Amino acid sequence: MENKKVRFAVVGVHSIAKSHIEGIRRLPCAELTAICDIHEEFARPCAEKYGLSTYYLDYNDMLRAGGFDCVVICTPDQVHRRQAVAALEAGYHVLCEKPLAMTMEDCRAIVDAAKKSDKKFMVGQVCRKTPAFILAKQLVDEGRIGELFFVESEYAHNYDIIEDIDGWRRDPVNLRYPLVGGGCHAVDLLRWIAGDPTEVFAYANHKALPHWPVDDCTVAIFKYPNDVIGKVMTSIGCHRPYTMRTVLYGTKGTIITDNKSPTLTLYQDYTYAKDGAHRKTTYLPTELPVDINSHNMTAEIEDMCRIILEDAPVECDVLAGANTVAVCHAAIRSAAEGKPCVPEYFN
Repeated sequence: MENKKVRFAVVGVHSIAKSHIEGIRRLPCAELTAICDIHEEFARPCAEKYGLSTYYLDYNDMLRAGGFDCVVICTPDQVHRRQAVAALEAGYHVLCEKPLAMTMEDCRAIVDAAKKSDKKFMVGQVCRKTPAFILAKQLVDEGRIGELFFVESEYAHNYDIIEDIDGWRRDPVNLRYPLVGGGCHAVDLLRWIAGDPTEVFAYANHKALPHWPVDDCTVAIFKYPNDVIGKVMTSIGCHRPYTMRTVLYGTKGTIITDNKSPTLTLYQDYTYAKDGAHRKTTYLPTELPVDINSHNMTAEIEDMCRIILEDAPVECDVLAGANTVAVCHAAIRSAAEGKPCVPEYFN
């Protein structure tokens, strides 16, 4: 990628976009050339901060003006379909923040547009770039904990205390189910490690945030390939610091990790002693240091540069993004219908 740059346009410059922009600015293979936000109070200072001569308040105006190679979509979930399809049809590569879209219909529209296009499409499922989770998957793939038999993760957050511009997370018309909007992190992480679930059964309730239009807690149980069982808990109203604590159980060991912890705990070796009629087993934890980088957007931008400049394969492509949403919706259906559901995967 020496002496080559990918020119990026970022749409929606508030909140998570700041990490994307900093990643673009940090990498020699990337260049920030355009920004767009419907809120001028965000767009103007952003342009000034990063030395851009202009900014856009209308997304279609930005697409028509051009001057970039890839659009980074950091806008509310309900507009992902419109913006992703428009970018592809205008001839641009796309990096779309998770979730790909809120509905199965919107996912299908994006998948179809991506298939018709010759441009690259990546979904920003950032758990795949989190150092602790990368190490956990590496240990599993190396067989360090034997054969997986149970995997669990959680998305524990309190949306009532985070800034919600225009109230888009609690829109009573375009319902943003917590499992799709936030829990997709945990669902995608376990899909990445254990494979595509074949069945899901879920329960949900609505106690922590009764003023929100959707259930605020969901527990979903999954069947994975190779007879692996899994669980994802999603809460957007719990009273604790944000966490994605994840535990992976294997026949020869256990991994306990979190995207907010400086160490990963590996239980693998143990001592066994027999004292008369008594048996004693002591498990010896190995604490492996990891960087705390729960929103590693720099790695996503670097991947996108490699994908575009070197024609590298896209790991988390449009189908991966859509199928994570498909698993989430199977759990939502299950909770509503009170019976197991099979994910309707895209292909």
